[in-house]
Amino acid sequence: MRAASIGVGIATGLYGISFGALSVTAGLSIWQTQVLSLLMFSGGSQFAFVGVLASGGLSAVPSAIISAWLLGVRNGFYAIRMAPIVGSKGWRLGVAAQLTIDESTAVALSRETPEHSKRGFWWTGVAVFVFWNSLTFVGAYAGKLIGSPEQYGLDAAAAAAFVGLVWPRLKSVFTSVAAIVALVVAVVTSIWLPAGIPVIVAGFVVVALVNIYFGKAKV
Repeated sequence: MRAASIGVGIATGLYGISFGALSVTAGLSIWQTQVLSLLMFSGGSQFAFVGVLASGGLSAVPSAIISAWLLGVRNGFYAIRMAPIVGSKGWRLGVAAQLTIDESTAVALSRETPEHSKRGFWWTGVAVFVFWNSLTFVGAYAGKLIGSPEQYGLDAAAAAAFVGLVWPRLKSVFTSVAAIVALVVAVVTSIWLPAGIPVIVAGFVVVALVNIYFGKAKV
């Protein structure tokens, strides 16, 4: 189990190199990047944050925060599912909350017994946290040495990385249609709305689609 968890941690941590490099090319310093990674610790949300920041600069910070929050909401649902399994109290509860991510939840739920699920959660969560943040620093330092992101095409890499994270999740007709609708809305509204706002508008459109879809499914 430990080997599997460490393997997941290393594989996930490698994405941290990309995030670190993209973050500094988006305008954050190495230490700002590191603090963001330590405290936010949610890959999709972090990529969304630096992606919006790269397109709109400091004026897009509020939009970047909202975009990151919308993507991080899923961790709250993970916490509801994992709470009975982890069963932590006191200061351990805060640590468990920070480690409740896609990978730790997936490994925990794949185990056959409650005890193994609990161990899988902790081992995977800690492994991902260590490797993700360590390699984020490596990526941020490397990104600082690169210089101008436009010279290497990295100015568009944040968006590309985020698409790469989302693409494997489009497993049904509904999710694919929702993604296309969100893309169209974001592109069209970007003509007249400030940077970052189109992403939020597209997000609310998708939420409306989800409510309509599942509302009809219940009827």
